[in-house]
Amino acid sequence: MKLALFLGCTIPTEQYAFEISVRETLPKLGVKLVDMKGASCCGCPLRSVNETAWLYLSARNLALAEEMKLDVLPLCNLCELSFQEVTKLLASRPDLKERINSLLEKEGLHYRGESQVKSLMGVLYDDVGLERIAQSVKRPLNGIKIAAHYGCHTLMPSEYERPDDPWNPHKLEDLIRAVGAETEDYREKLACCGALLVASAEDALAHVAWSKLKAVGDRGFDAMALVCPFCHKMFDARQEAFNLVVGREHVTLPVFYYVQLLGWAMGISEKGVGLNLNMSPTRTLLRKVRRRRKS
Repeated sequence: MKLALFLGCTIPTEQYAFEISVRETLPKLGVKLVDMKGASCCGCPLRSVNETAWLYLSARNLALAEEMKLDVLPLCNLCELSFQEVTKLLASRPDLKERINSLLEKEGLHYRGESQVKSLMGVLYDDVGLERIAQSVKRPLNGIKIAAHYGCHTLMPSEYERPDDPWNPHKLEDLIRAVGAETEDYREKLACCGALLVASAEDALAHVAWSKLKAVGDRGFDAMALVCPFCHKMFDARQEAFNLVVGREHVTLPVFYYVQLLGWAMGISEKGVGLNLNMSPTRTLLRKVRRRRKS
């Protein structure tokens, strides 16, 4: 399959490892990624300030994908949700769609609502499939127990098309098992990373994120796998800061993008999936995998 790759704002400016791992891994699974020329912000940050600007920017990016005659793959969950919301809203409001198209005409663009909005987890689970993923694994993560963290915007709001059941998700766990690792359900699985508190209540954010990391460690997991750049910013990059703020037990947990684990299990190098850019102790886990494979 061929998809228009939408990176958004956060991934190409901060979360380089996500982009690197996706570009290395997906083509090896039969997914061709095509860059979107002229893509912009999805508009989500402007939503509470100027709804027209939000609608315009999301529709604009979708119109670019339509010109390419491709479905679009936003790597960021907020971008993907923004596209889903705008798609549904403009489909139900022909007057609003006409207004947005009158603005898009100044750029020679027209939004029709023809490109499907994909999610990375949905592409891996529903399009590539667990069987193909399992067959691609060369370095199975045997004996490693990994916690699945979905993130709020991967699953909610439930009234929009989401890649998994918002109340009882299972696809990320199934994808973890497909690379040979163990996983299980746990009470805090759907707990928030706290990222949206970053601008207003950093101490509260530290306690929310630290509590989730501690719970994962206390449940006996060796690492966490996730699919959201904002969750990764919290859990991977800020563990030490959270430990300092909370000031209780020191938490240290390897945190991966799922696609990093997938690519490494497929035989791609650590640098090839961007693990040199992770700030949590991911390499300690991979050394553990290597030792177990040799024994």
